Amino acid sequence: MYKNSETFLATFNRVEKEIKALMIYRKDMSFSRSVRILSNSNAIVRKYMDDLLEYAELRNAIVHNKVDMTHAIAEPHDSVVERIKLIEKELTEPIRVIPAFSRAVYVFQEDDALHKLLTVIHEKGLSKFPIYKEREFVGLVTQKGITRWLAGNIGVRSQDIKETKIKDVLAFQQGDNYQFIRMETSQSDALEYFRGNIGEGSRLEALLITKNGDANEQLLGIITPWDIVHSKEE
Repeated sequence: MYKNSETFLATFNRVEKEIKALMIYRKDMSFSRSVRILSNSNAIVRKYMDDLLEYAELRNAIVHNKVDMTHAIAEPHDSVVERIKLIEKELTEPIRVIPAFSRAVYVFQEDDALHKLLTVIHEKGLSKFPIYKEREFVGLVTQKGITRWLAGNIGVRSQDIKETKIKDVLAFQQGDNYQFIRMETSQSDALEYFRGNIGEGSRLEALLITKNGDANEQLLGIITPWDIVHSKEE
């Protein structure tokens, strides 16, 4: 039966190999320096940066202070071993947005009647809808946009609502509230898109998934902030 130190060192070595692979043209750089650099572009490394730096120190302590070939100076706690195994798994087998968020997406044409979209909101409880002009993506309608449209049309008759087209509401959406991403994007990177957008003073309403992240490719799925929060809880 493996001691914790043996399992920890073996797992750390695999993690280190993965970190070096991610560095591509700077594989000779130290592990700790590599982790700090990658934390700027890799969501998983950023998520576990503090752990990785601590484990590098622990690895050095075990390797350089062994009593003999069979006894380590310290045995990592079970929780440390489980944690580094988790990090290895997320680095080598990241959860991709497809198939994790693969789903049929309700889409509409800009000339469709607004009441068709409102019916889907009522029946399905959805709140984000990609809008197209034939096959060209033109924007994302949300409940916020609908609320702004209603506020700007106080006193509108029910008959007028029935005659309203979705493109009339689309004009009330503020800013680029969406982003297209590739189907190979990791779930961790998807989370970073939402966080980064908030840091810039705006709010991303949805990530729209296509094969190559092209706006006019077939939609494979949609991710909302609600989806990300609940996926983390599972």
